[in-house]
Amino acid sequence: MGRKKIQISRIGDERNRQVTFTKRKFGLMKKAYELSVLCDCEIALIIFNSSNKLFQYASTDMDKVLLKYTEYNEPHESRTNKDIIEVFAEDVKKITLGELEEVSVRVGIYTSDGEAKKKGGIG
Repeated sequence: MGRKKIQISRIGDERNRQVTFTKRKFGLMKKAYELSVLCDCEIALIIFNSSNKLFQYASTDMDKVLLKYTEYNEPHESRTNKDIIEVFAEDVKKITLGELEEVSVRVGIYTSDGEAKKKGGIG
């Protein structure tokens, strides 16, 4: 069984937000490590939490990677949260009504007349 999708928005409860931050920070650093090993690339990851505490990961020496970054003059990929949200929005726009209906039928959350229903613990 797959994992439950969560809504990506700020977590209101401070304790839950801190627990999520800690777990996801570890997961992000693990992914950065795996990417550096599998693809033989240099990675520098800099994170400031909501109280401005610094966390960092570097596959080699952080100062060397940052110096390399600041001296890099070639065009390169650079993304912000806004860019990622726009990509997601474009993906959603590309989904056709037929694809949505197919997913609904596969999941079994709608009756033939389009009314929502609960079936087998879904919903």
